[in-house]
Amino acid sequence: MAPTVPSAAKSASPSQPSGKSEVADLKQQLRQLAGSRAPDADDQRRDVFKRVISCMTAGIDVSAAFGEMVLCSATSDVVTKKMCYLYVGVHARAHPDLALLTINFLQRDCRDQDPTIRGLALRSLCSLRVRNLVEYLVTPLTTGLKDPSAYVRMIAAVGAAKLYHISATACIDADLPASLKALMLSDPDAQVVANCLHSLQEIWTLEAANSEAAAREIETLYSKPVVFYLLNKIKEFSEWAQCLVLELASKFLPSDNNEIFDIMNLLEDRLQHANGAVVLSTIKVFLHLTMSMTDVHQQVYERIKAPLLTLVGAGSPEQSYAVLCHLHLLVMRAPMLFSSDYKSFYCQFSDPSYVKKLKLEMLTAIANESNTYEIVTELCEYAGNVDVPIARESIRAVGKIALQQYDVNAIVDRLLQFLEMDKDFVTAETLVLVKDLLRKYPQWSHDCIAVVGNISSKNIQEPKGKAALIWMLGEYSQDMHDAPYVLESLVENWDEEHSPEVRLHLLTAVMKCFFKRPPETQKALGATLAAGLSDTHQDVHDRALFYYRLLQYDPAVAERVVNPPKQAVSVFADTQSSEMKDRIFDEFNSLSVVYQKPSYMFTDKEHRGPFEYSEDLTNLTVGTEAQENVISAQRYQENDNDLLLSTSDKEDNGTRASNGSATSTYNAPSDLIGSSLISSQTPAETSLINTGGPTYSSQSNFSLDDLLGLGVTETPTPPPPPALTLNSKPVLDPGTFQRKWGQLALALTQECSLSPQGAASLMNPQSLIRHMQSNYIQCIASGGQPPNYKFFFYAQKDGATAFFLVECIVNTASAKAQLKIKADDGTAAEAFSTLFQSALSKFGLS
Repeated sequence: MAPTVPSAAKSASPSQPSGKSEVADLKQQLRQLAGSRAPDADDQRRDVFKRVISCMTAGIDVSAAFGEMVLCSATSDVVTKKMCYLYVGVHARAHPDLALLTINFLQRDCRDQDPTIRGLALRSLCSLRVRNLVEYLVTPLTTGLKDPSAYVRMIAAVGAAKLYHISATACIDADLPASLKALMLSDPDAQVVANCLHSLQEIWTLEAANSEAAAREIETLYSKPVVFYLLNKIKEFSEWAQCLVLELASKFLPSDNNEIFDIMNLLEDRLQHANGAVVLSTIKVFLHLTMSMTDVHQQVYERIKAPLLTLVGAGSPEQSYAVLCHLHLLVMRAPMLFSSDYKSFYCQFSDPSYVKKLKLEMLTAIANESNTYEIVTELCEYAGNVDVPIARESIRAVGKIALQQYDVNAIVDRLLQFLEMDKDFVTAETLVLVKDLLRKYPQWSHDCIAVVGNISSKNIQEPKGKAALIWMLGEYSQDMHDAPYVLESLVENWDEEHSPEVRLHLLTAVMKCFFKRPPETQKALGATLAAGLSDTHQDVHDRALFYYRLLQYDPAVAERVVNPPKQAVSVFADTQSSEMKDRIFDEFNSLSVVYQKPSYMFTDKEHRGPFEYSEDLTNLTVGTEAQENVISAQRYQENDNDLLLSTSDKEDNGTRASNGSATSTYNAPSDLIGSSLISSQTPAETSLINTGGPTYSSQSNFSLDDLLGLGVTETPTPPPPPALTLNSKPVLDPGTFQRKWGQLALALTQECSLSPQGAASLMNPQSLIRHMQSNYIQCIASGGQPPNYKFFFYAQKDGATAFFLVECIVNTASAKAQLKIKADDGTAAEAFSTLFQSALSKFGLS
């Protein structure tokens, strides 16, 4: 008896086909329609093609019908053509041997009278991505770039980039980049121009690693004629193309201020664009162009506030979050400029949690004397929010504002009121903040302890809250009458406490209480040490053993170790370095701002840009070599009236505000970072630093003047003009630079001086990069924060392949620069050093 057919096969439909019988049936129907001239043949082909695409979408292998699909491609129906091209593009990559069958009909369609079919055929031909068929792509692409239809030219421009990825040699040999460049500068259609620009950037960026000519061609894209030509046509471009052109403009280096103002005038109306990407791209251009113009840069901040705030309130929550991330970055750099707009950052009921969290951070940043009361009042309303994470963040925000010394009295009262709320997480978060406030403002201990003393440790479940309470019990046990007994009850429940953090705090708190109230705490101390010594957690056991041996050795020494006199904490550590923040600002209008980390931290290595190399290069000198190049630095004062701050400047100013003086508590002693570090070197070590470097009489005179107490007021005399000439357009990719730096021996190590104007100009490191470029010395990576900046430069000897590599560490406070020079041609190192120092000494003087 024949087996029964499964019910699933009986219920199969064309929309959800299954089994080989369906593919065989489709092949049969395609054969019948291949040569049919019936009036309804086109409609029947369309229906069968739909079934084939449906099978393909469902994951069924329909490659067996490849030949029949090609035979049925001879039709004038555009919809059928599109489905055929889709089928061919999918299966040609999986079955390259069958792709050859498509060449004839695709080439034929590339010559069709209908421009839509010509464009679709050319796109499908370039999408085959089969290396053996490259020879069939060049002629259609060359013809397509000259096609009378803008649609075909647009597709041909993108097809050139596809061809480069299939075979770079074929693309370059066919001179397609030159054709694209000519088309970009002459085509009347804006989308064709945009596609040409995109393809040229992609081709030349990849080709620059192997070709100096390609690197020079990239520079032409950033030239004034090309940039201004594209900017004058920007209103004709699509939104995507506008972003492409604006990204190009952000990398343009104007020669004078007039060019900057011309570009800003051209792009003024883009700030009112409805598309957020266009607005952010325009803002990036404005910010980068005016970095060296402080007054104009401040006006740019004022100008871009309104467009950004408008975008935050319009569109989807996701768009609002992306814009808020960029606003957050700008707020952190210039908080005072946004302080009057604090109400724009109030949380709305409909805002998602991730938007609310970001708004809370921004409210914290812009709080000052004039708006603290309103902001704190608003934040206190959020403390009772049903969204527990947001309620936590709002309480932390209130504490952060208090730590900025804004209206501390009222804020402390608000925080103490939180302790009266019958919510565990509110109490825990508030206790942590009260602990931090007491570390910074010990004078508030009596008011805080009076409220904290009424809180029962049994009502606190969160470890960090309980740890904060235990810290206060130990630190202020002399003011809390029940402190020894509360600690004793906690020790009795040692085994029930599962958090190592709480047990560690309990050990230290009992020790502190013992030194302040020995008779009442002696029994609890013995029980605590015994419990700690038998604890299974390694850190708890080690701390208990350490305390036990300290007490055995000398109780007085133990008291000085565990409970020494303390100074008020002035500044709490930031979780993100200022250099990291500045690097994120350099990648404005990218995912780096949303992720709050540079691109090299979340992208694959092959897709990383110059920032990845910058990170690698800044770590090329580690260990003893870095120690030899410490620059003596003197403390310098910033202008408190400056509203626009880099992140590092803002942190320094915040430090001074917190301390009430110009010197931070965390500054290293001057004898550790000042001249004594240099003077402590032996004569041999001093000679090592200057080995191989020429000595200039002018520098000797400066040293002598300094010894006599005359001071150095004039600008150092620049070295005599060098005889060495450099290549005006050197080309060196970051990978080669890094490899050469690791292979070449150190030729020279020298110290030179900057003019006072040059040191002041380094508030914008890009100005030094542009100055050195004008002297044919290119920068490949830079980093650092005031007062120390680090640059890696390279130059090429004119008429030769020899390169010079330089590590330049500049200290703006002392106006000194440490140079390390490596060279392919060691005999020319001194001449290059003279040239480099000559260029550096002129920085800031013009």
